[in-house]
Amino acid sequence: MADERPLEDQIRLEYRGKIAWITIDRPEVGNALNPPCRDRIRDLVLELNTNHRARVIVLTAAGEKLFCPGADLSHTYENDRADDVPDRVIGDPRRMMLDGQYTLFPAILDSDLPIISAVNGTAAGMGSHLALACDLVIAADNAKFVEVFARRGLVPDALGPWLLPRIIGVRRTMELLLFADDVPADRALELGLVNRVVPAAELEAATMEWAERLASGPTRSFGFTKWLVNQSLDVDRRTMMENASVAVELNTYTEDSQEGVASFRERRDPAWKGY
Repeated sequence: MADERPLEDQIRLEYRGKIAWITIDRPEVGNALNPPCRDRIRDLVLELNTNHRARVIVLTAAGEKLFCPGADLSHTYENDRADDVPDRVIGDPRRMMLDGQYTLFPAILDSDLPIISAVNGTAAGMGSHLALACDLVIAADNAKFVEVFARRGLVPDALGPWLLPRIIGVRRTMELLLFADDVPADRALELGLVNRVVPAAELEAATMEWAERLASGPTRSFGFTKWLVNQSLDVDRRTMMENASVAVELNTYTEDSQEGVASFRERRDPAWKGY
């Protein structure tokens, strides 16, 4: 059943001080994402980079059982192609992915703001990768992660084959992708898929604790740190040294960097502004 509510109600944005909470709230489809909802998450993250209303982002979902099971397969696509062209043409799925889900993940990975995913339940397929693309992952003890693709004879997408080896290594990635077994929260913690596992009733409070710490920190420094870490396995040593040097130089011009030096000299706690 299609969700007729406004898009803003299905993907909710709430500001809690300098923390932006993005909540997937689509109970009719178990928090699965259709293209408009997927794109709203992307657009919100991109907007938060520049409006300076928040210094950290939390990505979570409503309910107690499902974080996001992946794509909403009930979504129907409008087709306005010429009458003499078949409904499916070679290259269509590739273009749909490049213009769709593969615009969401770079927005998260390349965001200047730290992003925490608070995983309240099952995260499967694209939903699992959505959580894992965030900088920090806190999972409720009832959460689980499922690389569901092999169960349906599908090839993993949503950047999973790029994300997983960087997080848990190639061997364990192969195990998850080929067997497609459920990974409970405690096992996810052992593998290194998540940072913390907390009782479900404490998920919001635990996430808020970390978010408040980040929201009161040196935001520009965090952004440069993300930029360096996320490229660390893709570039050679010389390139990393060059990029790190650029990041360090640019950061020295931020007010927070100058505040950090001043507070050290004056033997006091720094007062970070976020810029």
